[in-house]
Amino acid sequence: MKTFTLNTLALGISVALAGTAHAADFDDMDPITLRLAHVVNEQDGFHMAATKFEELVEERTDGKVSIEIYPNASLGDERTLLEGMQIGTVDMGVITNGPVANFVEEMAVFELPFLFPSPEAAYSVLDGEIGQELLDKLADVNLKGLAYAERGFRNLTNSERAVNTPADMDGLRIRVMENPVYTDTFRALGANAIPMAWNEALTAMQQGTIDGQENPVNVVHSFKLNETQNYMTLSRHTYAPAIFVMGLPAWNQLPQAAQAVLEEAAQEAAEYERQLNAEMEAEQLASLKEAGMEIVDSPDLEAFQEAVAPIYEQYGQQFGDYLPRIREAITE
Repeated sequence: MKTFTLNTLALGISVALAGTAHAADFDDMDPITLRLAHVVNEQDGFHMAATKFEELVEERTDGKVSIEIYPNASLGDERTLLEGMQIGTVDMGVITNGPVANFVEEMAVFELPFLFPSPEAAYSVLDGEIGQELLDKLADVNLKGLAYAERGFRNLTNSERAVNTPADMDGLRIRVMENPVYTDTFRALGANAIPMAWNEALTAMQQGTIDGQENPVNVVHSFKLNETQNYMTLSRHTYAPAIFVMGLPAWNQLPQAAQAVLEEAAQEAAEYERQLNAEMEAEQLASLKEAGMEIVDSPDLEAFQEAVAPIYEQYGQQFGDYLPRIREAITE
């Protein structure tokens, strides 16, 4: 316990000193405002990560770098935001990994089904050498990866029936992210997988044109999906990172000191969001149950894993050596 206290104190001191040092670097800098966008609401973890990032950046640049946050897909869906970053019409965002993988294919390796056994296993890979390599690849498509925030372990919801096994998914119309790994995973499970942007999915659930979707508990709770979805299965079928990402047009206009602050602040905000998600999940599940949602907390995960085994055969080679390296890192 003493070690934890001392380490925490030392971290606090180092962060405070870093903030003081950074502030002195900005005396001669002209103020700049960066537009940070995301597609979820103000109760979502993405927004909490964004507001923490805003706070840290403005504090450590002595107010010279301001962050304006645009939630609720007000600047477009995630693909539109990434394209805007590439050409400079959007500065940065917190973006789910799935759409990012449409720009850098190897990023999709993280979302192979049942790859990560725990959040900690995912963090060790994302915050390590493999994660940094893939962030660096974003520069090839005119983007700058800053840090991995979190969407989290994804779970199935639907309006039709309780799902305990893949057989229960037969014919369900399930919205998935616009990413082929997700589409093929849910087709392997027997669902009618429908790729769709999130803002469109919300409308489709209300209108009944899709039966369900898959997302972490925090999304189900913050968007009150229990109002259209009667059942949730804690399948935890995929761990989905999210990325603090900037467009290189915006990144390259910043002085080096500001770039350093943004990278540090993004990592700290990401870790802050991860901790919030962990703390809130039990409370959110209880709230959803109280609201009448039926939650299957012990599905037949072995049957799900067997059903998606062909996805590894289909995609494993596509990611080069990243898959074996991730597996090795997880087992160390």
